[in-house]
Amino acid sequence: MTTDGDSYEVGLGFFEMGEYARERRKIYAVARSEVTDLAEATGELPNLMVEEHGQGVYLYRARGAKAVTLDTHTGKRRSVHNTALGKAILAHLPDDRVSEILDCHGLPAATPNTITDRDRLHETLAGIRERGVAYCGGERVEGLRCVAAPVLGSDDEVLGAISVAAPATRLTGERFATEVHELVLQAANVVAINVTYR
Repeated sequence: MTTDGDSYEVGLGFFEMGEYARERRKIYAVARSEVTDLAEATGELPNLMVEEHGQGVYLYRARGAKAVTLDTHTGKRRSVHNTALGKAILAHLPDDRVSEILDCHGLPAATPNTITDRDRLHETLAGIRERGVAYCGGERVEGLRCVAAPVLGSDDEVLGAISVAAPATRLTGERFATEVHELVLQAANVVAINVTYR
């Protein structure tokens, strides 16, 4: 801790501990280059998230040439029910774990588009399992769209998720439904293979 007049600020020692914790995650080392490649290919904002204590934690992000600036950063924790990344993870957790998370953290609304009903969320998670990707349409940030795919281990355990986020006006039509969708799925697949067999 350092002081700045009458207030205290977190010292850089915590940065070292956080970096050490992140480096110990195998998925981080493997996914970093894939996330960076997604930024280059899409020009947008790709992210890597894992679940810890019922919340999503951003492990890595890369900025493409047109990427928007959001209120998130590496290490930031977010609810898992209102992001494509979080829903991709939730969809592949055991039902009892999903219930634990919802009991602990609830379904708070971030925008009018946030899913706040458990039955509707479970229907959404079933759809994610069927198509292999999760979508977010302004559920956490109005005007932002996101496509995310889970990274699954050899035993189908969910290790995390990878996404691309962009303004809704740029993530539409064929680009949304096919191009970015496929790029995110491919990246998640490559990471899953490399995490399993590295």
